[in-house]
Amino acid sequence: MSQTLNVDLGLRSYPIHIGSGLLADPESYRPHVRGDRIMIVTNETVAPLYLDPLEQALSDYRVSRVVLPDGEQYKTMEVWNRIFDALLQERFGRDCTLVALGGGVIGDMAGFAAACYQRGVPFIQVPTTLLAQVDSSVGGKTGINHPAGKNMIGAFHQPLAVIADTDTLETLPQKELSAGLAEVLKYGFIRDAAFLAWLESHMAELLSRDPNALSHAIKRSCEIKALIVAEDELEAGQRALLNLGHTFGHAIEAGAGYGAWLHGEAVAVGTCMAANLSQRLGWLEDKDVERLRRLISCAGLPTEPPADLSPDQMLELMAVDKKVLDGKMRFVLLKELGEAIVTDEVDRDTLYATLADRRSL
Repeated sequence: MSQTLNVDLGLRSYPIHIGSGLLADPESYRPHVRGDRIMIVTNETVAPLYLDPLEQALSDYRVSRVVLPDGEQYKTMEVWNRIFDALLQERFGRDCTLVALGGGVIGDMAGFAAACYQRGVPFIQVPTTLLAQVDSSVGGKTGINHPAGKNMIGAFHQPLAVIADTDTLETLPQKELSAGLAEVLKYGFIRDAAFLAWLESHMAELLSRDPNALSHAIKRSCEIKALIVAEDELEAGQRALLNLGHTFGHAIEAGAGYGAWLHGEAVAVGTCMAANLSQRLGWLEDKDVERLRRLISCAGLPTEPPADLSPDQMLELMAVDKKVLDGKMRFVLLKELGEAIVTDEVDRDTLYATLADRRSL
């Protein structure tokens, strides 16, 4: 059984299909493919698992593939360029469709390639990780990393559809399942206290991959993200709430070296740091911070940054984050669990105290 949500963006609106068996079903793609040529972009880990059934589902089209190395450390200009090499070598025109088969790195890179190739061609997201299904595949953010900062080069380019087959989560390593739960928890922290309470009471089922629990978590996460994206597609305001934990988390990823930490792990620690800062500003109480940390820990996620990443290093890395505006850092902080705000009213001393306070994270 599958469910369909809609991301309401006028002429750029598109469906999110969530359910079992969708990846191998030709009808998942038929309404969305443009033209008769398809380039599947995937990686060396996902290809042996899901490339054959996807190609079979797309057998009515002329299908090519490009298989990239797997990992955040390969989200670079050089590896990204391999997609263009494949498209040009096989003489793909604008009447083609790219299909991103994989996790967030593949979705970001394939989407950015689609945004740039011949000034824009359509693409479809087929996310195979929990993190990609609940977050990175939805909303049209695409991009690659630069050594100085994560996702600093990219574009907004909405997909034609998101096809989230929950069966792919069965092959996901437990560490990556937990990384996806960091983004699921985020939606409860920023917008939905009732969902947060549901996550608390169903964390064991989620970790054991109960299909009903996972389907509900994916659906509710996508509902919240779709609503926020519809309100603010290009992140001029409220969409920034989706970056809870990301300003700190991106600094951790860059400082530790891309690939050393999973994105969700870094976001989990970043969320703990955002809660710490929110408490210092007088918004969260001790019990709120402890509840947040306990939830993140129960999801199998870290709560403390790398010991060898100093507060000064963190500050330097945070200063080149995309969320810096007019020279001021912007933070997503918590007024309470279930309500987030975006603010640049954080003085340096308070921020530094959070970065230096490893005990209370």
